[in-house]
Amino acid sequence: MSSKERHERDRQRIQKAILDAARDLFIKEGYQHVSMRKIADRIEYSPAAIYSYFESKDDIFFALAAEGFHILAHGVLGAVRDVDDPFDRLRRGLWAFYQFAKTHPEYFALMFLDRSVPSLTQDFQRFEFFQQTTARAEADLRACIERGQFSSSLDPAAALHVLWAGVLGAAAIGLAQRLAPGESPDALARDVLESLLAGFTTTTVRTTFVAADCMLVASEPAALPGTTKHA
Repeated sequence: MSSKERHERDRQRIQKAILDAARDLFIKEGYQHVSMRKIADRIEYSPAAIYSYFESKDDIFFALAAEGFHILAHGVLGAVRDVDDPFDRLRRGLWAFYQFAKTHPEYFALMFLDRSVPSLTQDFQRFEFFQQTTARAEADLRACIERGQFSSSLDPAAALHVLWAGVLGAAAIGLAQRLAPGESPDALARDVLESLLAGFTTTTVRTTFVAADCMLVASEPAALPGTTKHA
């Protein structure tokens, strides 16, 4: 191994240690209570040295959020791969989002629940890769509307927000352990998802929420392997 390769390996190792320490501290103490010095102390590194890896605490958060979105995108893609039916893809993709909250609660909390973290729009270009994931879900919603499976009064972007909000809420309740003993968070999440999807089939339902243009939604999603692209 060359000295350059060894240096790069050491740099990646230290960067991972910084991110792991920061993620743990952000969750346990709250983002607003964690300083660069506290992160440095956790890994027994000097604060000045950490700044050679990350410009600020916000930069560390954005790196963690990017990791989380990559994990989420990978999970959703794996869940819908080789599924031809848009309705089934939609259901499976949303359930994969719920599973992400269970298997990676630390990322889920930072990305979706912590009100003290920076807005993702401050560094939106870092998350452009995730736009294909949301665009595919919106395209599947549109396909369900066009073939008459969902109400024609639904706006696909608004409907996706409704589904996302419902599953996110159920996931947050489970993560916060707000259910009574014996009550299943998985059953609640599944009932929420199925009830929302069934509600969309009602011809009288309509969306009033207006979804703003978002960097996480692409206008032309790429087709998944083994699937038909719906526009």
